[in-house]
Amino acid sequence: MIRNFARSLLALAMTMGIVGSVSAQSKYPDRPVRIIVPFGAGGLADVSIRLVAEKLSKNMGQQFVIENVPGAGGIAAANEVLKAPADGHALIVISNGTAISEALFAKLPYSTVKDMAPVSTVAWFDMMAVTNAKGPYSTMQEFIAAAKAKPGALNIGTINPGSTQHLSAELLKSLSKVDVAQVAFRNTPDVVVAVMRNDVGLAVDAYTALKGQIDSGDLRPLAVTGLTRNPALPNVPTMQEAGVPGYDVTGWNALFVKAGTPSDIVARLNKEIAAVTAMPDIKEKYIGLGIVAGSTTPEVIGKRLVDDIAKWADVIEKAGIKKL
Repeated sequence: MIRNFARSLLALAMTMGIVGSVSAQSKYPDRPVRIIVPFGAGGLADVSIRLVAEKLSKNMGQQFVIENVPGAGGIAAANEVLKAPADGHALIVISNGTAISEALFAKLPYSTVKDMAPVSTVAWFDMMAVTNAKGPYSTMQEFIAAAKAKPGALNIGTINPGSTQHLSAELLKSLSKVDVAQVAFRNTPDVVVAVMRNDVGLAVDAYTALKGQIDSGDLRPLAVTGLTRNPALPNVPTMQEAGVPGYDVTGWNALFVKAGTPSDIVARLNKEIAAVTAMPDIKEKYIGLGIVAGSTTPEVIGKRLVDDIAKWADVIEKAGIKKL
């Protein structure tokens, strides 16, 4: 009888533990959730994440608050998450730019792969190669042919060295085997002015940054850098379609949490993000920004981060870019 009573107490304790655990899990989130964005307000990542945060706030019953912490290769933003508890109330936007930083910096004070845990992608996007609409190049093939005919005579304009734009151009040089000079500018408006003045024959930048000049007819898009055509400009071929085999620069923005965050919280966030990115109004707004809404499993985006770090490390090494 005593033995049976002891078993009953044990069963009750286990049941209460399970109930308590489920109750604790069901309370997430129990306060506002911070989303740390390592870019300034108004940029592509900021705008796209704000749209998702608004939906998550509505669906999960707590505010998802955007905090812009730009600069320093994303280090300051990462530190904000790493000093917070691993409880899912602090998320960070990790991107292909993060992979570049991991490859470009000789030593970071943390490891994105080890110290952050992937949740899901939110958006996919590409870069775009453009030229002066009144210039001599109507296709990417024509620019490459001209570059091969006159080695060292042509140039490509991008923003600062080490950026996705800059390394996209380096990858183009490598895979198309052309000898062209890279010209770095302080910002995208300066790049656009250089193209319009014919100071550079080609420029590589994000579609959203070039949309105004493309729509006005001042810039001619020659190719997009991803594996699929941009839904905003379906008639513009990919680099591979334009004759550069193996070329793929597909940008992505994803949400990560601090490593050690409970798996059930990660799973809940992943499920909610998948629901938001599947919403027709989100998809439509993203297409207007020149990007594609889309979620993944944590495993898929985690592997993509690792693969992209290796990819850009190789590009940086071949380009002879000195690590920071």
